[in-house]
Amino acid sequence: MRRKRIVVKIGSSSLTNAKGEIDQVRLLEHVQAIATLKQQGHDVLLVSSGAVAAGFKKLGYPARPVTIKGKQAAAAVGQSLLIQSYHALFGIYDIIPAQILLTRTDFSTKERYQNAYATFEELLERAIVPIINENDTVSVRELTFGDNDMLSALVSGLVHADQLIILTDINGLYTANPAKNSQAQRIDRLTDITDEMLSFADGTGSKVGTGGMTSKLLAARAALQAGVKVFIGTGYGADKLSKIVEGQGDGTYVEHEALATLTNAKQWIALTEVSGKIFIDAGAQQALLENGKSLLPAGIYHLEGDFGQGDVVEVYHEKELLGRGEIGYSSTELLQAMGKRTDALTNHPIEVIHRDKWLKIQTN
Repeated sequence: MRRKRIVVKIGSSSLTNAKGEIDQVRLLEHVQAIATLKQQGHDVLLVSSGAVAAGFKKLGYPARPVTIKGKQAAAAVGQSLLIQSYHALFGIYDIIPAQILLTRTDFSTKERYQNAYATFEELLERAIVPIINENDTVSVRELTFGDNDMLSALVSGLVHADQLIILTDINGLYTANPAKNSQAQRIDRLTDITDEMLSFADGTGSKVGTGGMTSKLLAARAALQAGVKVFIGTGYGADKLSKIVEGQGDGTYVEHEALATLTNAKQWIALTEVSGKIFIDAGAQQALLENGKSLLPAGIYHLEGDFGQGDVVEVYHEKELLGRGEIGYSSTELLQAMGKRTDALTNHPIEVIHRDKWLKIQTN
């Protein structure tokens, strides 16, 4: 088997016991499975929840806190406990872990995105296992990932992973909620995450976690757009991750043959949050999608949002989302220039979105 780069996401419910404390037996099994992948020559990155769940009991909370300050305080206590446990258990296999705490800004700001990529590359080159979590102690609502499912998708895109493995308590996606409908059938393979699929995944996460199946599907869609195959499901034993990588996992595989390999610049465009929308006519649509041209002001007839030069915006033709790109105008400048064949400010043609900074949305 060729060497692969694999991101493994483990949620709070898979790390803690019924009291919300770290379950050392379950944690050891996860570490054993990662060690097995490492012994097979693969690069592994771990996105691990559990900091809040591990810390809230130490603060005297009877259950997971619901306030931001409560969660952040619990994370501040629990993160160190979690990493201490990982260091001890990975040490059994002579594996050195490294703690990486990220915020949404690390993905939305290009320079920080590139710096994060360089750090991961250095760690993986030295056979270190990065253990990644959201920096809950400093994150504010507007800058959070929502849950670690989306964080794992963003990380998998950032590092150009071959596969994202999202471990959960349910063995994959079903046509309905299996806890409520005995006729629900598991879907073994998907080539895309549609809105219909999202409707199958009702329900929220466990008492000690935040992510339900809907969040996992949204994460899978983001990873797929970044060119990463995804597995959502469960597994047991030291060989559970190896079985998943070999295609024998107990869950749902999300992948298709047309997955694109993106440059770092386009990975950032795919994964960062958009700042606005622009709407183009049929001629501009043909130039972008069929002729491989850049987008010029003449083809734009409407815009939404307040964005600056260098931000990422979505591009639509009527109601159809065509893709996204890094824009060369601010929204104020584009309002003056759109619909014209020359830039109103410099009096010469200039790309609104250069073709090298354009990413088509793949549809199947």
